[in-house]
Amino acid sequence: MASLNLADTFVTFLALAGPQKVLLSFAQLSRTLDVRSLRLVAAATAATAAIVGTLCALTAPWLATFFHISAAALALAAAIVFFIYAVGLVLGIHFDHSEPSAEAQPDGEGVADPTHPFRTGFRAMLLPFVVSPLAIAADLEVSLSASDWGARWVVAGAFALVALVDALCAVIFAPVLRRTNESILEVLSRLLGILLAAVGVQLFLHGLETLGVALHAAH
Repeated sequence: MASLNLADTFVTFLALAGPQKVLLSFAQLSRTLDVRSLRLVAAATAATAAIVGTLCALTAPWLATFFHISAAALALAAAIVFFIYAVGLVLGIHFDHSEPSAEAQPDGEGVADPTHPFRTGFRAMLLPFVVSPLAIAADLEVSLSASDWGARWVVAGAFALVALVDALCAVIFAPVLRRTNESILEVLSRLLGILLAAVGVQLFLHGLETLGVALHAAH
């Protein structure tokens, strides 16, 4: 970890939990939330994700000791949850989105819960953004390899910066996301699901390798 600076860690987290992973979820949410509510949800979920990521990064050694878990177990558990979530995307099952209510307006200006749009949106973004299995697993795993507090703060800072980038992208592109055709969203959702399923499998294999399981023959 000593050779891993803020830029390197930021790029790592950006690839694992950047806008390409969360914008589709915000686009799905934009079908039932107005632009203002969507932006509020983006800001609130990003702040919460940054706080969760920072706490995980700073307390990773104690969390691993308290729960008696290893980096391999963490990778395997996160991979299973992530794989199930990705398969849901491929099959068109959105575990984290509420269906629009009957009170939603036909012109699309309604929200899933007209009385509590913010709470509805925040709850919908818990799994894909606030406590993303892949992001949290990566956060904890990288932090576990850190040698001192300075390195853990680098991990926490990089995680928070990625959450900020995700929120800015959601805020900036909110009007565009809201006008995206539903069929396009479904196609992108299934495509992303296939890619994320592969990431989940790769994470699972990484966990097996950490346990010492030989996954390929020596050349």
